[in-house]
Amino acid sequence: MESAPLFPALTSSSSSSSFHSAALSFTLSDNQSQLDNTHVPISPFADPPILPSMISPLRHSVEHLQATVHSHQTSTDDYTSDDTTFMSPRMRSCDVYIGVSSCKKRPTMVRFVRWLRAELEMQGITCFVIDRSRCRSAHDHGVARSAMDVASFGVVVVNEKSFSCPYSMEEIRFFLEKKKLVPIFFGLAQVECIPRDIIEKRGDVWERDGGRLWEVCGDLEVEWREAINGISRLNLKLEANASNLRDCVSEAVVIFGSGLGRRRVVERVKSWRNMAAEEFPFPRNSSFVGRSKELLELELLLFRDVEGKDEESRNRRRQRMAEVVMRERVVKESEERRRKGKETLVQKEYVEEIKAQGEPRKVKLEYGKGIACVSGDSGIGKTELLLEYAYRFSQRYKMILWVGGESRYLRHNYMKLLPLLGIDTDTLNKLSSDKKGPQSLEDIEDEAIRRVRKELSRDIPYLLVIDNLEGEKDWWDGRTIMGLFPRFGGATHVLISTRLPQIMDIEPMRLLYLSSAEAMILMNRSTVDIGIEDADALRILEEKVGRLPFGLALVGAVLSEFAMKPSKLVDAINSMPYKEVTWNKGEDLILKRNPFLGQLLEFCLSLCNQESNKLALRIVQASSLFAPSPIPIPILTLAAKEPSREHQNSRFWLKSQCMSKCMCIETHCEKISEVEVLAMLLRLRIAKSTTKIDHISFHDILKLHAYKKGNSGIAHSVVRAIKFQASIPQHSEHVWAACFLLFKFDIDHEIINISIDDLLSFVEQFVLPLAMHSFITYFRCNAVLELLRLATEKFEELENSFLDEANNNHSSSSCLRSSGSISTLQSNPLLYRKFAHLRATLLETRAKIMLRGGIYDIGERLCRTAVSIKEVIYGWEHPETVSCRETLDKFVTLQRTF
Repeated sequence: MESAPLFPALTSSSSSSSFHSAALSFTLSDNQSQLDNTHVPISPFADPPILPSMISPLRHSVEHLQATVHSHQTSTDDYTSDDTTFMSPRMRSCDVYIGVSSCKKRPTMVRFVRWLRAELEMQGITCFVIDRSRCRSAHDHGVARSAMDVASFGVVVVNEKSFSCPYSMEEIRFFLEKKKLVPIFFGLAQVECIPRDIIEKRGDVWERDGGRLWEVCGDLEVEWREAINGISRLNLKLEANASNLRDCVSEAVVIFGSGLGRRRVVERVKSWRNMAAEEFPFPRNSSFVGRSKELLELELLLFRDVEGKDEESRNRRRQRMAEVVMRERVVKESEERRRKGKETLVQKEYVEEIKAQGEPRKVKLEYGKGIACVSGDSGIGKTELLLEYAYRFSQRYKMILWVGGESRYLRHNYMKLLPLLGIDTDTLNKLSSDKKGPQSLEDIEDEAIRRVRKELSRDIPYLLVIDNLEGEKDWWDGRTIMGLFPRFGGATHVLISTRLPQIMDIEPMRLLYLSSAEAMILMNRSTVDIGIEDADALRILEEKVGRLPFGLALVGAVLSEFAMKPSKLVDAINSMPYKEVTWNKGEDLILKRNPFLGQLLEFCLSLCNQESNKLALRIVQASSLFAPSPIPIPILTLAAKEPSREHQNSRFWLKSQCMSKCMCIETHCEKISEVEVLAMLLRLRIAKSTTKIDHISFHDILKLHAYKKGNSGIAHSVVRAIKFQASIPQHSEHVWAACFLLFKFDIDHEIINISIDDLLSFVEQFVLPLAMHSFITYFRCNAVLELLRLATEKFEELENSFLDEANNNHSSSSCLRSSGSISTLQSNPLLYRKFAHLRATLLETRAKIMLRGGIYDIGERLCRTAVSIKEVIYGWEHPETVSCRETLDKFVTLQRTF
């Protein structure tokens, strides 16, 4: 199917219509950092349609480029969806003129020019982008020439076709004479642009596109040579290709911002570069093997094209690899399911037809839609594949936006994109509070999501990675996650990994096992050839771990760290005890299906425990209770320093330790430090390093295994460690994890009980600040209200127990006896005063959020209760009581108004 033309309006017979498709320009103020996505397009590289009201004013302002352009100009600082004003500025200048040619069959160049234009507009730099070879009248060329006259900089995107295009050569000569030329060599190097090489067709570049090109473009040879010699000697130039697009765009913005004397532009680019330096959650895997076909398929799905030396080779490679990928994908999936005794995915005749014909249309793959989904079992290598793709193609995107897809944290991680995209949350809060009439909490949250989607829908390309997506609906409110994604087919691409077989009717790319040769590379890290006996043992290990790359990497790490024979490792793992555990609904059953993998994890942990006095095991157990994001090492080690009595008395673990000590492996008798323990965990691939300093991560399979062996003692240690060392701005997701341990967010979720002193301190230091931080910074309305409600219920339970004890004069219930005696609350008036104050503060905070969201009836009741409590503990005239009463008055007034 043919793609839509780059300049659809050029097919019109109207010269004005054709020009508006070829080029438009408009002005922006220098302090305008961002624009609304409904701007009038300035070039054929913009997607929104041209308004008919623009045509008439432009028709009367050709000579001096004083065009009256109706554009919806709104910035992040003054945006409001209800206030839509149309400006009509008189255009008398143009900051940057960008001339392109021969871009119809160059999708990467089109993407680059759109990106450059959008980035310059974001910084308040006016642009005029045009492909003059597609203009159809003298009128259109006159307007373009007027833009060249007033431009402060002239950019010509130079490719191998430019020197045979008369318009590109005219632009080069014109801006050379005015000393305003900044050429961008796309797919070329400046040193390759030598007149003699072009004429004699020397080099790979000019073998096909070289020759006596002045005859083609209608120039004189002397003028043509002078223009090329001039452009080849310029010091101020840029060279762009598929491997440096991001750097080229940012450098261009710096050049034009500096040249125009706009220091704020340079500062914003510097700030963005600092943020982009932390875009990846993990360092690149130097041991990554295989997956070349999967990486190519992802490139095809997202870009619809692959880079090559020339168009013919790209077409051959694209067609050949697409056929191979789709054919092998269907065949392997069918064979895999047949081997497991399951019903095959496709009929045998269909598989044979694909083998014989290899027709891509037999399998539905949406190439070029900008979204791809990778599906597979835990440990198959989904995250590693996405990480390798992100590193390999990072220069094609402005930034990699990595979002954890775990159900409880997906919305929180998504909202953390607000500052990364340059969205001013203070302005959003102000605009939301200034709106006339009540705005529901859902509308407030939706507005923040809409702003993220709007930024992702520009012509500025981002790569949005949703790693380990656990469901199609949000855990908090049940809404579909489709509302989080930008429009498909735009500049921003979405890449998803999941264990689910299908997500949102998107056909996933099922990730299969590595080949035997690639598995051998993961297990055998040494360069020395192994014998037949060791090779057979490695193949046995490959089959026993289910061919999972996660298990293969563990095997290779153990063999490398302890210089063991593969056959000996097989015997050692088989001798490890395996304890059956109970699996809950929704948990990953990978360890249930593969007990040998669980034995391998037991063996690896027992090796670490020998040298660390069980510190390694406690670190892994504690990691299972933190949030899925990278864990701060100081908080993790603090949580692991307190062993629980249940763990010390576990016969199962004692037996595991005794069996591991019987093996002929050299170990150190003395204890090793925490740093050495963490280093060992990293070497054994039990832990994973991150790009954040002093942070560490663990695989989900390992955390699940440790969680099943854990106990409540570790949970208490985790909460205390977070309480002592966590910071809400830096570790908000881990504070949420502590809240999940303390408050019953889910019916099936087990919670822990801590002392009253610790609970009051945690609520005061973390729950209340976390609620306000999440509401103001990330607009987590539903989650915040739920957190405050559960904390209030916890306080009500304690108060009821306290009243029962006071009335009946006996000890509290068993569930509270474990967390501290209620008599402490009764005998300590100051503690009870603090308890009542925090309960009133929780109620008042909930009421204020409901006041913001228009929930007046429930909010008024909560506020009245808070006023009553504060009147008792503070008195009628105390500032705390007066402030709470003022909030109550607002409820009464608004209830009468609305």
